[in-house]
Amino acid sequence: MKQPRALLAASVVFLILGSCATPEGLAPQAGRVAITPSPETQDPGRREFVLEGAIMQGGAVVGTAPDSTIRLELDGRAIDLAKDGRFLIAFDRDAAPMARLVTHLENGEALEKRLAVAPRDWPIEHINAPLRAGVPSDTFLKLRAVEREQINAARQVHSDSQGWRQRFIWPHEGRISGRFGSQRIYQGTPASYHGGVDVTGETGDVIVAPADGVVILASDRPFTLEGNLLMLNHGMGLNSAFLHLSRIDVMVGNHVRKGQPIATIGATGRATGPHMHWGLKWNDARIDPMLLAGPVGQ
Repeated sequence: MKQPRALLAASVVFLILGSCATPEGLAPQAGRVAITPSPETQDPGRREFVLEGAIMQGGAVVGTAPDSTIRLELDGRAIDLAKDGRFLIAFDRDAAPMARLVTHLENGEALEKRLAVAPRDWPIEHINAPLRAGVPSDTFLKLRAVEREQINAARQVHSDSQGWRQRFIWPHEGRISGRFGSQRIYQGTPASYHGGVDVTGETGDVIVAPADGVVILASDRPFTLEGNLLMLNHGMGLNSAFLHLSRIDVMVGNHVRKGQPIATIGATGRATGPHMHWGLKWNDARIDPMLLAGPVGQ
């Protein structure tokens, strides 16, 4: 399995002239490309996207839109655009091999760039046994429905946090015991893939905020699966979730800073032992924390 690259580890620049996209693939050099606009050009400003990050399944990219952009879309879905033209996009674990980034300019033009999304070699384990899924009780289903409503409501919360602009750090350092995207397949039937990264630790070990954020969920009781659950919004649709906690030290609405203690490791909910489970989502896309924070200890 290839080692993932950290977000912002590489800078790539795409040049777009009019509505014609450049050839696919990364630019051979990082940096800006100067353009001399023709007299007929209504918008003489910068007309290229600047994209920094991992254009791959589970990856995230921080970008700068062309000058005079008023609206930005990824695969037809509007995405947030900061006042300085910066934005964030990310690609789900099972993202398609091609994505379409479109910017709409003040003069009515629409510039398009097609992004080649690199595949990942996910850890897949084939089990020669049937998938044994228990039948949930009515009590569990009722509790789970309420929990899902809370989680979904939290993910709809938007904040002005600027954490998405930062280089993320590891909330807790230890041995990686569960990788993002790993999955078991039972006689051809796939189980759910692992939606976060697990890091070994002891009950009571401190977890810190990986970047600036706003607390959008801090459970007051253990959830059936996640146990004590804490969620942070880092802005631009980017959320962190920490599961199985023994204690939560912040409250909904709190603004937290990168490196600030926010919780402690535990084994609440459906967990076989104490560890830190850190999940990241950008809107509906599950992404790999290792591509934002880099290898543990760096």
